[in-house]
Amino acid sequence: MLIETETTPNPASLKFLPGRAVMGGDGTREFASPEAAEASPLAQALFDTGEVTGVFFGSDFVTVTAAPGSDWSDLKPTVLGVLLDHFVSQAPLFAPGTAAGIRVPGDDEAELVFADRPEDADIVAQINELIETRVRPAVAGDGGDIRYRGFKDGVVYLAMQGACSGCPSSTATLKHGIEGLLKHYVPEVTEVRAA
Repeated sequence: MLIETETTPNPASLKFLPGRAVMGGDGTREFASPEAAEASPLAQALFDTGEVTGVFFGSDFVTVTAAPGSDWSDLKPTVLGVLLDHFVSQAPLFAPGTAAGIRVPGDDEAELVFADRPEDADIVAQINELIETRVRPAVAGDGGDIRYRGFKDGVVYLAMQGACSGCPSSTATLKHGIEGLLKHYVPEVTEVRAA
């Protein structure tokens, strides 16, 4: 089995492509602590290296974020070994009864910064359509994901995940890339903020 790696805009994160489905479909899952990783034997094994501070499962990739001071030239073979062991053994991705927290498009309502107003429903639908069709594929290409968190008074609130959450260029991505796109197609949008 060959696992390809790709760099991400975040120098602390690498994207690993096992050549098969990880989450499948459009679901994602992020683990930001060893406690959260207990839901997944794979995420837990990565955190158990002692040099990992984040794990993100995408549809066909795993993004791993190294702890400050870790050297990818030393950590990469260890991560590849953990991933190979997992995928070759065909072990389950999640411990039984622990898959809660999987993000599927359309489930963002549970994590809104505040409830969207009914009169903004058309605007919110346009924003979500652009995020799903234009933004999410690009962000996934960089080893991450993005979540809609709310719209109020012209401001769109978004949360970055995976390699994108700690990336030095995530602010520029939000402000210059995503904000420009949304303002162009949805005139009611005046600003994009991280949530």
